[in-house]
Amino acid sequence: MQPVRQGKTMVELDNLKIEIKQYEGPLQELKDSLDLENKSNRIAELSRLMEEPDFWNDPEKSQKQSQELGNLKDDVNTCQELEKKYEDMLELIDMANEENDASMIDEIRNDFTAFSEGFEKMRIKTLLSDEYDNANAILRLNAGAGGTESCDWCSMLYRMYTRWAERHGFSVEELDSLEGDEAGYKSVTFQINGENAYGYLKSEHGVHRLVRISPFNAQGKRQTSFVSLDVMPEINDDIDIEINPDDIRIDTYRSSGAGGQHINKTSSAIRITHFPTGIVVTCQNERSQFQNKDKAMQILKSRLYVLAKETNAEKLSDIRGEVKDIAWGSQIRSYFLQPYQLVKDLRTGTEVAQADSVLDGNIDPFINSYLKWINTKDREGTTA
Repeated sequence: MQPVRQGKTMVELDNLKIEIKQYEGPLQELKDSLDLENKSNRIAELSRLMEEPDFWNDPEKSQKQSQELGNLKDDVNTCQELEKKYEDMLELIDMANEENDASMIDEIRNDFTAFSEGFEKMRIKTLLSDEYDNANAILRLNAGAGGTESCDWCSMLYRMYTRWAERHGFSVEELDSLEGDEAGYKSVTFQINGENAYGYLKSEHGVHRLVRISPFNAQGKRQTSFVSLDVMPEINDDIDIEINPDDIRIDTYRSSGAGGQHINKTSSAIRITHFPTGIVVTCQNERSQFQNKDKAMQILKSRLYVLAKETNAEKLSDIRGEVKDIAWGSQIRSYFLQPYQLVKDLRTGTEVAQADSVLDGNIDPFINSYLKWINTKDREGTTA
């Protein structure tokens, strides 16, 4: 029986080696797309700048450069670690074959699982190459058809994106909110800060549909409700968007809701109305009227930038997606809680049966599928 076991071990190891070797080409493509040589040169340049005595004289600039340095190092280190794991796995297979050691198979399989997950995560990151993909993301949720149920659904989505941000080590800053009459939010605007936050979350723009037995329905009937999500990149002041002072009206009012002792004390909240487009932007959660005004103007610029991209493009730009009514037939994703659990993206066809997990922030399967889907569409459009 010993030769049979030896032969089985060798077959398993050979099959593992074939699976692993399939990553040889894609791993090289990943390294090429990351442009590691230029990244390493930029790391050296930023490291030299940080050693200058006046580096911290401009805190805002130095903070951005420090963040850039950290992100570049993460990319280079991750790619180098993937390459090392790849080589280590092949060496382990050769060693196990020489020693006919079947006990090493599980270890190699575990290493291969970790390697493939890390590779896929890094490959998805390389798809984020559009302008502002690396920016922070500003999100605005608006309850639509469904009344109190939609307001509650709005708060559930707010929590979902907050939990997603926490899973990725991103921070969340609430900028403005309007509570529902009975529960949840009629609308809430918040910012998610982190590398590529906008690049990932731009896929979430659109109408989200919920189907469940509503806790607000005394008859226990199934109810459908809708919430729209608008996603914009946080855009710095250097963007070429001019706003004519005669085209806007700035109103101040007292902030409402949670936020500390300064809330309701002064008229610190800001509402900016842009007459040519009808866009209205509000901000109330900064510490002062001036900070709220600056943030509101920044959001207005972001929305005008998005609008300009849509207007100038032959088709609606990926940066914001298609503007639709918050109602039937316009959703990008459906969430079913009753009579069964299922979340389905209507663009990519991606489905997840664990709706509770999705609502707890596990939306990466939908984000990753969208990025691969839109990248494939772009390639097909280029070659058409």
